[in-house]
Amino acid sequence: MNAVLLRDLIVLAARAALGVVFIAHGWQKFSTNGMEATVTGFEGMGIPLPALSAWFTVAVELVGGVLMIAGLGVPLLGLLMAFTMFGAMFLVHLEGGLMSSNGGYEYTLILAAFSLMIAAIGAGRLSVDQVISPRLASGVARVPATA
Repeated sequence: MNAVLLRDLIVLAARAALGVVFIAHGWQKFSTNGMEATVTGFEGMGIPLPALSAWFTVAVELVGGVLMIAGLGVPLLGLLMAFTMFGAMFLVHLEGGLMSSNGGYEYTLILAAFSLMIAAIGAGRLSVDQVISPRLASGVARVPATA
């Protein structure tokens, strides 16, 4: 197996893993808990504009997760996912310290960092982004081939 194909397979696996996690959390907020309970929960946590924030978060998690797996709009999705995770980190989890077992931010920090990394490297060749625009598939941090 050549190195380029291996890289693309690894990026695909990473995108799929990230997408599945975001879909699961979005589905939990949308369907399991329900949007009314999610908005109430956001309000109770002191998240600004709780209804708008809840719907935005669910859209990023559900729709963004599906699109991440497909590899469509990955640089933008990665940034939006990181934004939502940093929001959760700073607005909800920071006071709990690092460890998520204490309500801390380690999980949101890892998801934010992973999302940023995917935004930077792009969706790879095994993606819808590659079909639409090979430049888009190489992420926001494109490095010239001569570097």
